[in-house]
Amino acid sequence: MDENLLRSLTPSVLGILVRRGADFAAAEDAVQDALVEAVRVWPSGSSPGSSGREDAIRDPKGWLVTVAWRRFLDATRADAARRRREDLVDEEPAPGPAPAVDDTLQLYFLCAHPSLTPSSAVALTLRAVGGLTTRQIAQAYLVPEATMAQRISRAKRTVSRVRLDRPGDVATVLRVLYLVFNEGYSGDVDLAAEAIRLTRQLAAVIDHPEVAGLLALMLLHHARRAARTASDGSLVPLSEQDRGRWDTGAITEGVGILQAALARDRLGEFQAQAAIAALHADAPTAEETDWVQIVEWYDELARLTDSPVVRLNRAVAVGEADGPRAGLAALASLDDSLPRYVAVAAYLHERDGDLTTAARLYAEAALKATDLAERDHLMRQAARLNTRGRR
Repeated sequence: MDENLLRSLTPSVLGILVRRGADFAAAEDAVQDALVEAVRVWPSGSSPGSSGREDAIRDPKGWLVTVAWRRFLDATRADAARRRREDLVDEEPAPGPAPAVDDTLQLYFLCAHPSLTPSSAVALTLRAVGGLTTRQIAQAYLVPEATMAQRISRAKRTVSRVRLDRPGDVATVLRVLYLVFNEGYSGDVDLAAEAIRLTRQLAAVIDHPEVAGLLALMLLHHARRAARTASDGSLVPLSEQDRGRWDTGAITEGVGILQAALARDRLGEFQAQAAIAALHADAPTAEETDWVQIVEWYDELARLTDSPVVRLNRAVAVGEADGPRAGLAALASLDDSLPRYVAVAAYLHERDGDLTTAARLYAEAALKATDLAERDHLMRQAARLNTRGRR
């Protein structure tokens, strides 16, 4: 059983059923039934010469489409609305190769529909496009399977009323994929790797520099993953990471994708973020980081997004490029209720030599942190400075 093959075929099979007239929710259920049947039949089959197994080997996509369509028709016949759908029964195609039309892009747009909440859009994308089970998605989000099933069911009902022929919003699709990537890893599903896989899939069906920019950004960030935590699970700041543990293959690929995207002269926020990540990746040591150029890219990113979080990160870069007091001056113009504002202030005060203020701010930031690993890191920073102050 090739699980990757099944998952890669899922969106196109689902798209074919929807295009034939099945509503999204019923089509998705039928495709899941077909996948279960594939798991049962494909590995062994009843006999080596069985036609079902031969069809699956010769044309796995066509086999899945045929089985899913029959499951849909079976459900339709049993449904109370059978009379309104009888015409679909007569349209069953003869078994054979599936059409070459790729509906993956439309499914991305459908799953990222603006009528869905971000969490529902992410869950539906992982289920319909990613081919993950409800249990896998629930484990990744650390919620009960029943809760995730309800969330996905509501999302499917919502998009069942949406037509696939409407133009999609690439920015919304990319935002959903970015949310998936930022979920990181929990349970038995590596969501960061899954986001990279889905973004590669999207890049194969749409030629857009921001899609390439997002893929480059993911690869460059993911390349540092092994060095982000110590053996005890504690966070390792970027400046202290062992760069020998960075994935140079992913960095090379990400930089190449980014350069090709930037050459098209259609700058977007993901390309700008990827450029910043590339500058970090390009520095042999933390001390050799080109902070001046990073500030320039943050200026571009702030122009594109007008995001206060971007300006917060820019203040850190200014503090590295022009000194901590310049960073504190940039920080002073921002709202102090921003997430991580206090942590940034603590870091810049430490750089400026004000260890007492820095220790107090690190402890305050730890109390506000929502992530346990980040909270522990900030508490250790406060304890480290308090120890130094007593000497």
